[in-house]
Amino acid sequence: MSSSISRHRVVIVGSGFGGLAAAKALRRAPVDVTVIDRTNHHLFQPLLYQMATGVLAEGDIAPPTRDILRRHAHTRVLLGEVVDVDLEAREVTLETIGRSARVAYDSLIVAAGAGQSYFGHDEFGLHAPGMKTIDDALELRGRIFGAFELAELAREKSERDPWLTIAVVGAGPTGVEVAGQIAELSRRALKRNFRGFDPAQARVVLLDAVDTLLPSFPESLRRRAHRDLERLGIEIELATRVTGVDERGLDVVRPDGSSGRIEARTKVWAAGVEASALGARLGEQSGAAVDRAGRVAVLADCTLPGHPEVFVIGDLMSLNHLPGVAEVAMQSGRYAARSIVRRLRGDNATRAFRYRDLGTMATVARFRAVAWFGPVRVAGPVAWLLWLVVHLAFLTGFKNRVATLASWTVAFLGRGRPERTITEQEVFARTRGQAHQ
Repeated sequence: MSSSISRHRVVIVGSGFGGLAAAKALRRAPVDVTVIDRTNHHLFQPLLYQMATGVLAEGDIAPPTRDILRRHAHTRVLLGEVVDVDLEAREVTLETIGRSARVAYDSLIVAAGAGQSYFGHDEFGLHAPGMKTIDDALELRGRIFGAFELAELAREKSERDPWLTIAVVGAGPTGVEVAGQIAELSRRALKRNFRGFDPAQARVVLLDAVDTLLPSFPESLRRRAHRDLERLGIEIELATRVTGVDERGLDVVRPDGSSGRIEARTKVWAAGVEASALGARLGEQSGAAVDRAGRVAVLADCTLPGHPEVFVIGDLMSLNHLPGVAEVAMQSGRYAARSIVRRLRGDNATRAFRYRDLGTMATVARFRAVAWFGPVRVAGPVAWLLWLVVHLAFLTGFKNRVATLASWTVAFLGRGRPERTITEQEVFARTRGQAHQ
């Protein structure tokens, strides 16, 4: 018992890319690790849109955290949402279905991530779900496939058209990818599935308030992606602000200042992220600055000012204008773990976190993608194959890779969508939850 008490206690908040990378890096370290997350799975978020469009199942991209860490003898996993951190007492407070508990730490790694941002209009989320959780993707899958089912019931074209119009708000990688998959779904996978209309008639509209899509990519790749999307029949409306969202559609303000309306029964929100509320709490206690997106300004070694035992990593940290991507989270998670191990060995020297940019890529549709690796810029089938290989490599677990590869074979080489089951619960859970509040 005494040896257990004397071991250094590391608490990791979040089992996303950053938290999981930190836990894996601490596997053989002389520490006791506690991983806390409000879900029981590690989510491969970059592939959520494929789950929403019927390509992948939830199990393919969300393996159980306990299973991933089952061979980590000194690691335990707790289900619960961390609602508070007491920096002075070195404790975190978590809540699980009305039950509260405290967990003490010697070192803390906060990898709580980020959620969807509606830029001050959270009411938009009722009719335009985001793409951040399994629940979001299941709901969107129900809404997307449900829209085609309801279009089949429509008697008049004027009644059918809003069901066959799908609006995607946000022209970053997620928005581009989901718009491309919805277009392919309607043009290929659903061909000859309906009798009352042609699914290829579906109208996919991609909107963004900025004047370019994929703004973080080089101009040549932005142009290529824009051209590929248009060839898929996707309508692109840039420099267009969404000012209202309701059950039947969106209100917009176009570049010339005129107001407009898009009648679309199905909306997908892929614009903007907002860091976990824990960021504000950490900022209050440490004096660290917190930006408009809720990210905490950390020191060069990813720690809080005055609290070298607390690391803030991934989407929750603000450091050197690093982007909120999976690779930043994983590298900062491993860095935090190594820093803890070095300190336990008596090495207290401060080393700045150095991010190694391994490139950025986005898939537009089957055989269409763009990739950027420093001076190397690739587009088309080669970029698409690179995208497949990279995402397979990053998936956690052999079983997940095999299942994903099988689903991709069916969806991309054939016409099928293996995951097309929808339920009433998935489609209406959000609105029913609002009604009971």
